[in-house]
Amino acid sequence: MAEPGNHDPTAENDDVEPTVIDLSSCQLRELSSVELPPTLVEVDVTANRLTALDPRISQLSNLKKLSLRQNILNDEGVLPLSSWHSISALEELVLRDNQLKKIPDVSIFKKLLVFDVSFNEITSLNGLSDASNTLKELYVSKNEVTKIEEIEHFHELQILELGSNKLRVMENLQNLTSLQELWLGRNRIRIIDLCGLKCIKKLSLQSNRLTTMTGLEVATVDYNYIIFCFLLKFIKFNFYLVSALSLLSMICRNV
Repeated sequence: MAEPGNHDPTAENDDVEPTVIDLSSCQLRELSSVELPPTLVEVDVTANRLTALDPRISQLSNLKKLSLRQNILNDEGVLPLSSWHSISALEELVLRDNQLKKIPDVSIFKKLLVFDVSFNEITSLNGLSDASNTLKELYVSKNEVTKIEEIEHFHELQILELGSNKLRVMENLQNLTSLQELWLGRNRIRIIDLCGLKCIKKLSLQSNRLTTMTGLEVATVDYNYIIFCFLLKFIKFNFYLVSALSLLSMICRNV
């Protein structure tokens, strides 16, 4: 027992409730057996077997990050998120690697910075127009998206990941004036069109159907990175020689 007047730091620590809970790879089908204290700021339930959201999450008013990656959540399973106003200050929402077929309604999250719905079965970006314009990182890779749309209001967006989809045209990028990284590899794009953007530092276009390098002139990209992305799988691209020469000429002008 501590002497009167002496401070025992362990006594206070015993009463402190956690702010982070990590339940990754626990193979949980539900969270009923898990305590969710109201102090939680971050909840990570990656790699479990969840098909529905625990309603207690809706009461975590301090929550900033919610990771539901690699579960079995479908559109109906994540529907409650759209009405959980108590966690509307959420800044990061990860729904990567689930069974979503459409963009979930995240309109209540007015401070959202990171939104990840990669590795799902999403066919359209419809619904993003309601997402907060505070977004800085958007990940929608490995889906079935055919058109770049409903992103015009993301003036603060810095990273856009749309690789491994079914995109044919680079479009509707002109308002993304803060964009630094654009990932469009493994699509069906033939022509590079940055829509006038000059802010992009990293551009990934590997494994597309490009026939020319025209379109890179307006960008202030990291050309060393561009070389890596294009030449890494050069044989698979089956580029025309003139395209390769065009790229090298462009690099020389910008070195």
